[in-house]
Amino acid sequence: MPEYKISAIEGNRQRLDGGSMFGNAPRPVWERWAAPDAVGRIELACRSLLIEGDGKKVLCETGIGAFFEPKLADRYGVQEPSRHILLDSLTKLGIDESQIDYVVLSHLHFDHAGGLLHSFAEQQAGKTDLLFSKAKYIIGKEAWERALKPHSRDRASFIPGMTEKLQASGRLVLIDGDHIPGLWQDRLRFVRTSGHTPGQLHTVFRGARATVFFAGDLIPGTAWVHLPITMGYDRFPELLIEEKAQIYESVVGEKWWTFYTHDSKVAMSHIAQDAGKYLPFEPQLNVTRFSL
Repeated sequence: MPEYKISAIEGNRQRLDGGSMFGNAPRPVWERWAAPDAVGRIELACRSLLIEGDGKKVLCETGIGAFFEPKLADRYGVQEPSRHILLDSLTKLGIDESQIDYVVLSHLHFDHAGGLLHSFAEQQAGKTDLLFSKAKYIIGKEAWERALKPHSRDRASFIPGMTEKLQASGRLVLIDGDHIPGLWQDRLRFVRTSGHTPGQLHTVFRGARATVFFAGDLIPGTAWVHLPITMGYDRFPELLIEEKAQIYESVVGEKWWTFYTHDSKVAMSHIAQDAGKYLPFEPQLNVTRFSL
């Protein structure tokens, strides 16, 4: 039986307003979980999940990257904005971007898809093609349609010209079902949620020993495991809470690993229910070729 391994791939970090990240939770509550800086921003990872096995490499998300021009990079608190940290992290594992077979994008907000682009300086020098040059780009049909026609409330979250680039690549695969055609049919499947944004695509990968759930913006980090906690960026917060409760039936009941894209410290954890509350436990700070 093939062995499957997962790794947490760190990308550029960013700092965003803590109040926006914690929705209607008051600051005296959320600042115990995430210490704000002098202007009220908290540190966020933009972490990707790499799945390797059976001769294939699948990357879930590409993070925020370094594509923003300097003014916007400052506005969104992008850290080390001149370097594409995700590519550096892959290189440390001995992987070149051209070796990735599939890139799964849960949705096309800039902090999840920006890593498809070269750095701002490289774009200025003429590198306007998409990275992961041999990969198929996997996107849910509903999330794709949202990117084509965003609501005015979240229009600024999408990267101008990204859908055109993806279409022109010839490697775009829109998913309407729950599998990638021809890949790991008995191992990899998708769950959809719409509380954060319509059609967000969550990867669920089942190994021989354990299952990992890519939480995306349904559960950005351990502070958001608590059921009522949502973000101000969520399109339908009450729906999101219902979706979290539903996925917890499997996450808790079957002891899945939950992978966090935005937690500043924890890459993944298990989740348990205690006295009616959901809590993270067994936090994994660094995940490198962890066997599933």
